[in-house]
Amino acid sequence: MSSQGFPRQLRLLTAGDYRRVFDTAAFKVHGKGLMALASPNDLGHPRLGLIFSKKNVRRAVDRNRLKRIARDSIRLRQHRLPPVDIVLLARRGVQDLDNATVHRQLHGMWKRLEREANKAATSDAPEAERR
Repeated sequence: MSSQGFPRQLRLLTAGDYRRVFDTAAFKVHGKGLMALASPNDLGHPRLGLIFSKKNVRRAVDRNRLKRIARDSIRLRQHRLPPVDIVLLARRGVQDLDNATVHRQLHGMWKRLEREANKAATSDAPEAERR
């Protein structure tokens, strides 16, 4: 049985990790009130970093709720996602969305990210490998 946890290895932990994603973001995926930047990594699994600023999500209870939903969403999709480092950013108004809507937004964003990463991987492969 595969693990469905959210261990330390699935998180972006240092400022350098975040900076690398911002500087080399190969993929950008938008959802209502959310945006994800992603950069390929060599680890073989996705990692997630969260940025929910007080400027965009005023109340701590809303920031914590959104972060909990985001972690749960990535935890459930971790085996389908490509090996990328993802930074998830909140935009204004996201705290007004209910939990089910945020979950649907994230699910759609992960599917689009997976599709974009697979498309980029096949276009980067040499012609002989694609046949």
